[in-house]
Amino acid sequence: MRETLDFLLFDWLKAGELTARERFAEHSAETFSAVLDTCEKIAREKFAPFNRLADTQEPHFDGERVHLPQATHDATLAYAESGMLAAAQDYDVGGMQLPCVIEMAGNAFFSKASVATGGYAMLTSGNASLLMAHGTPLQREVFAKNEFAGRWFGTMCLSEPQAGSSLSDIATRAELEDESDVLGPRYRLTGNKMWISGGEHEITENIIHLVLAKVPGPDGKLIPGTKGISLFIVPKKLVNERAELTGERNDVSLAGLNHKLGYRGTTNCLLNFGEGRFTPGGRKGAIGYLVGKPGEGLRAMFHMMNEARIGVGLGAVMLGYAGYEASLDYAKQRPQGRPMTAAGKDAASPQRPIIEHADVRRMLLAQKSYVEGGLALELYCARLVDELATGDDKASTQALLDVLIPIAKSWPSEWCLESNSLAIQVLGGYGYTRDFPVEQYWRDQRLNMIHEGTHGIQALDLLGRKVVQQGGASLAALAARVQQTIERAMQTDWAPQANQLAAALAQVGGATKKAWSTGEPEEALANAVPYLQAFGHTVLAWLWLDVALAVAADTDFAHGKRAAARYFFAYELPKIGAWLDVVARREPLCRDIKTEYF
Repeated sequence: MRETLDFLLFDWLKAGELTARERFAEHSAETFSAVLDTCEKIAREKFAPFNRLADTQEPHFDGERVHLPQATHDATLAYAESGMLAAAQDYDVGGMQLPCVIEMAGNAFFSKASVATGGYAMLTSGNASLLMAHGTPLQREVFAKNEFAGRWFGTMCLSEPQAGSSLSDIATRAELEDESDVLGPRYRLTGNKMWISGGEHEITENIIHLVLAKVPGPDGKLIPGTKGISLFIVPKKLVNERAELTGERNDVSLAGLNHKLGYRGTTNCLLNFGEGRFTPGGRKGAIGYLVGKPGEGLRAMFHMMNEARIGVGLGAVMLGYAGYEASLDYAKQRPQGRPMTAAGKDAASPQRPIIEHADVRRMLLAQKSYVEGGLALELYCARLVDELATGDDKASTQALLDVLIPIAKSWPSEWCLESNSLAIQVLGGYGYTRDFPVEQYWRDQRLNMIHEGTHGIQALDLLGRKVVQQGGASLAALAARVQQTIERAMQTDWAPQANQLAAALAQVGGATKKAWSTGEPEEALANAVPYLQAFGHTVLAWLWLDVALAVAADTDFAHGKRAAARYFFAYELPKIGAWLDVVARREPLCRDIKTEYF
């Protein structure tokens, strides 16, 4: 993996050139590589050996506290000590001012080694980054800096048992208690939050929850929809303005742990806020400090959405990568079957490694095309985040990033899951046992289809907003980039693939127009997921073609990249026709079928 990662970063994306920019001027290609070396070492020594342990000894609650293996404590604290929690932050807050693309590349090692163990850090970094963008100076000093230092960990508390992804239906209530508290306007929160990863543990001395809740209107009733949603800092243990624990427990309690099929090493919680188990200040109600202005909670939460969705996509890629490498290693060593000749099989001849069978090579090549293509996608998007922060053409970059983010999250979640499924199949019967790691990779992977929004939500975002916003500016920005790659490829042996990609791009554009030709959202969006799948495959074909053009050597590594690119064009890109067909004709079946028919 490291050779591929270095190639994509430095040969394809030219990450070393970022050091010419003021923000990254103190770095070099050598310091970037040193960061990757450190991450790889910690992941190899502290995370990977205990991935199965975190799965089998999953968190349990004894009614008072949550128990985790000591290895989880050791691994997460080693991550914090590395400085990676604040990797992309300014020097003056203890950060390293790394580019996003290097930060993501470093985190790839942890996702590959033990994605569930790494979950605590990802949540904490996202929590603190949001506070750096939207918190007051004191909130940044007290909460964000201590999270970046690894003293406290953080969570995101959005979903509720009755609301799920429909955040407009949340019912957690926030009543103003003191407008002038130094840590921010102080409210009392009551409600329940579900599916809260990292919501309870004792890895760190405190947990900082970022909680979405509604402030009631003048009539005392909660405002329908999203307008009344605000964001609050709710610490597990109360602190003062000097970031010292006061010794008082906030009214936040664990109602129970959710036991999922994967990601078992990350606690997943139902949290009760304000039920009265604890009484800070002598009364029930969880104390929370307002972030930003009332009613702007979702806007603040969406600040971190781009990087969070890239992070989920990257985690999906790395689980796929782990399965690919495990099945590749197995296929090289497992002898089974003999060559088929015109005269039949010679039973007396030695068995050959299963990697020599064409169908096993098909499964391995499919995995290679999914995971290496997915890695290119995530790093490309992270590179765009750096362009947005430090580059010149911000409008074009933003337009391109907008349309790629739903793909960055959803495509690896679907196709690297397929990669993990193929890894199980390569191992045959052994793949279905817990004696080999590939079944755990599949179980962990399956959760990524719902993290940071389901395929359906991403598809609605893509077809319902991103490709039509600003007169189609995002789609035009993508088409321009794709066209540049096509023009370069037309002058090479990749001309046939360039023509195939041009046709695919035209198909996507045509289907987009036909989907919206009646102007009826229900008609246009009924087949949004097939549209998302076709769009994603087109993007991946473009990236594979671009990567193939960057491969110049005559080595096994280079030939492997070219083979994966050819596989994607031969076996994957042709699938988009069926997906776009139902989009273009606005197939009404799923929209019109009556409930009773089921």
